[in-house]
Amino acid sequence: MAATFSLIGTIEPFLHCNLKPGDSIYCEANAMVMMENNLELKGKLQGGLMQSLMRRFANDESLFQQEIAATNGEGDCLLAPTLDGDMQILDIGPQQYTLSDGAFVAATREVEVKANIQRNLGGAVFGDTGGFVVMQTQGQGQLVVSGFGSLFEIEVTPGKDVVIDNGHVVCWDSNLQYSLSVSTSKKKGFMSNIINSVTSGEGMVLNFSGQGKVIICSRNRDTYRGWVQSILGSSSGGRGGSGGFLDNIL
Repeated sequence: MAATFSLIGTIEPFLHCNLKPGDSIYCEANAMVMMENNLELKGKLQGGLMQSLMRRFANDESLFQQEIAATNGEGDCLLAPTLDGDMQILDIGPQQYTLSDGAFVAATREVEVKANIQRNLGGAVFGDTGGFVVMQTQGQGQLVVSGFGSLFEIEVTPGKDVVIDNGHVVCWDSNLQYSLSVSTSKKKGFMSNIINSVTSGEGMVLNFSGQGKVIICSRNRDTYRGWVQSILGSSSGGRGGSGGFLDNIL
């Protein structure tokens, strides 16, 4: 029987995992909160050196992810993401997903999260999905994602496209088509869309079409970071400094 995930708590929950003898999972660096002493924790270049380097380029992740293995019998562990917010457990198999920057928390060993070259040039240049490299799932098992704030699942159906602020997207069905723009309007020219984007306060938006689901979060990490920096005074030499401390924690 493969390792199984479950969420404990309703507000900013823990991720609980039960591992049977011989099972293993992998998770983002520093995700482990607690584990029983019959489990083994080690750092690993998940997918090899090239995949680790591409993940580092795409999502600014650590080269080494954590691997937790039940080498000495059955055991339990608790994990947590870096940022405040909810998590969601996804079944991977017939349905595969593309992940936004920082969404990955953990996965069973049967699931791979691979760095692939992005097919969408607009998303590569302007998006928050890892630049020219995006993270996509393969295999069959369970994957856990997190978002800043609460999570909500949107069903996209043919003929009913959905427009979502880029900073609120956690992950989406890999079968969906998507494009990135600077405005929700399809009738205006490029410069008009830029002006509308500035005056409305909205930045880049992702337009999804086809059949599948998108998971979004209620908070925008970059907007929140900008607000905190404005309160602390990111340009001063005192608290906040040049933003390096905030960049590290957010």
